[in-house]
Order: sequence, then C-alpha cells, then structure tokens
Amino acid sequence: MYAISGIVLIFRDTDFLKKETVNEKKLESGLNAEAVGKEIKIKKLEFQSVEGPIAEFEQGNYNMETGEVSYTTKALPLVLDKMTHLHKAKSADPLYVLNIFFGVALLFFVLSSFWMFLPGTSIFKKGLYFSAAGMVLVFVLLML
Repeated sequence: MYAISGIVLIFRDTDFLKKETVNEKKLESGLNAEAVGKEIKIKKLEFQSVEGPIAEFEQGNYNMETGEVSYTTKALPLVLDKMTHLHKAKSADPLYVLNIFFGVALLFFVLSSFWMFLPGTSIFKKGLYFSAAGMVLVFVLLML
C-alpha cells in the first residue's frame, strides 16, 4: 500500500488517474475572487475575465449577480485518495504514527539484510558493493 501511494504521488502534478467532477454551488452575490476561492476551496483563485455579471476563472465561472458558481475539480478515486493522504500524513494527523512505523520497519529491513549472509563470503561482499553503489547513486541524485 505504501509503495503504491508513493508511486501515485509521483504523478500528483498531472491528471493521471484523476476523475473530473463538475460542481455547482450557490454563494453570496458580489464576492471577489479571493472570497469565491475560499468558499469553493480553490487556493489562489483569480478571475481571468469579467464579462457583464459573469467572472471566468481557470476551473469555471461565477455569476456575480446571482451568486451561482460552476467549477470543475479533479480528484483521485476514493481509495487512492485515502492512501495518498495517509502517505502524506503530518504530525497533526491521527495516523502519523503509522508513517513512523513504516519508515522504521523499512529501515530495519534494509539494515538487517546485512546479517543474512556470513561476513567474508563473496555474496556478503557483493552486497556491500551494491550498498555502496546505491549510496553513491543517492548522493549523485540529491546533488542534481
């Protein structure tokens, strides 16, 4: 589960696997772009054009006279959305302890693998070479 949500998070800046939903709401009339964005939970909403009472923005439009807003949102399917939110848990989230557990367990598995083979054997030495190569690769990737 942790691996799948991590892979899905790589594509969070694209529409990969996201489903588009059209939303319609009735807001107060005469709101500015910031207030509309706050009501429909779209950060940094800006009106791109205003023609008569209709204000257009990237995801939809807002009628300043009637207060009707129509906009589209894109979201992952429910199960994937829940998995990615678990993966991105912050210390304020109730399940952040699971992230700590998963991280510590993965670290334990990596470190304990060094004791799978007797030191001095050729397979143990190969494991050390692969580990060293992995560390060098991580360092190079971090410096890019």
